[in-house]
Amino acid sequence: MLRIAGITIPDNKRLEIALTVLYGVGRPRAQAVLSSLGIEPGKRAGELSAKEEGALRETVEKFTVEGELKRQISSNIRRLKDIKAHRGNRHAKRLPVRGQRTKTNSRTIRGNVRKTMTSGRRKLEKT
Repeated sequence: MLRIAGITIPDNKRLEIALTVLYGVGRPRAQAVLSSLGIEPGKRAGELSAKEEGALRETVEKFTVEGELKRQISSNIRRLKDIKAHRGNRHAKRLPVRGQRTKTNSRTIRGNVRKTMTSGRRKLEKT
């Protein structure tokens, strides 16, 4: 059982996929780390030797991952809100930040889920 940065890496998945369990490690970074260490990407986490596990753990922990990365991102957003930047205001209002349109898209984040249109008259129920 391989643990990196406090997260258990699944034994039954290929390493290039299993490493993406870590927040801040995607497919490209996982492939780059494995190729730099000379570990085959198709290898399972359970098949690694102790030496390979140690090298992998050491290499991945050099990057900013998991809690540290989440704290860094939230502090950046907090800074934008404090200086009242446009992006900070968009974050505070829970609107799209990067210039996307809001008339038709971003319904889920705004909470404006589209309802189907019907005629304005209500049908009378027979009693």
